[in-house]
Amino acid sequence: MPELPDVEGFRQVLESCATGRVIRRVDVRDAGVLHGVDTRRLQDALEGRRFGTPERHGKWLLARTGGPTLALHFGMTGRLVCGHAEDPVEAHDRVLFTLGGGRQLRFRDQRKLQGLWLAHDESDVEGLLRRQGPDALEVDRAQFEEVLSSRRGHLKTVLTDQSALAGLGNLLADEILWRARLRPDRGARDLSREDRRRLYDAMRRTLRSSVSAGCVPPRDSWLTGHRDDRDPRCPRCGTGLRRSRMGGRGTVWCPQCQPDG
Repeated sequence: MPELPDVEGFRQVLESCATGRVIRRVDVRDAGVLHGVDTRRLQDALEGRRFGTPERHGKWLLARTGGPTLALHFGMTGRLVCGHAEDPVEAHDRVLFTLGGGRQLRFRDQRKLQGLWLAHDESDVEGLLRRQGPDALEVDRAQFEEVLSSRRGHLKTVLTDQSALAGLGNLLADEILWRARLRPDRGARDLSREDRRRLYDAMRRTLRSSVSAGCVPPRDSWLTGHRDDRDPRCPRCGTGLRRSRMGGRGTVWCPQCQPDG
């Protein structure tokens, strides 16, 4: 599932492929990925306009045009691909944006759980993002501590709640908690000042490394690199990893490195 680092990578794809280029044609091959707009209105709104500098908030990508804004959410299997108009179309290419200079931007998505929205003005953009918390890559320490202190529930649940903190998903939350040596079922409001400091620092380090990699990298030194092993063991201490479900999500942690509070 795309998380903040993946969407930041898609933002970079959009920026390098499309910024400053005129949208010559919009081809909707599957209108099932459009939300609140039909094919004709999307074409009328975007064709002839020029993509500006894109922005990201959490898992949302905003493609600015100087007028309407195209908002993209990638769900579980979505991605953004840059190519050329003459490249063969793949089965899961849902919307094609043919740009000046022969480039083509493609929204590709197998499961179609989210998709594309059209925001006509800034109030529409604010409406789309109104339930999003602060971006996890931009949040400062004071905001982060306020989020934790104001939310009931387990740490894992709070970290993956987009209305609390935007951008973190399952892999990132487990990785961050493992690095901070905090169990996922600890109460978010029960952390000490030192726990909160360690958690914030772990989040910052994990996000920086993940954004550089364009994903949550399955490195040998990371929890993510071992969570799907047949006999998963902690890369730090060698203890067998535990699995459970929390908030409907598969959760992995080390009982030795992440003890009870």
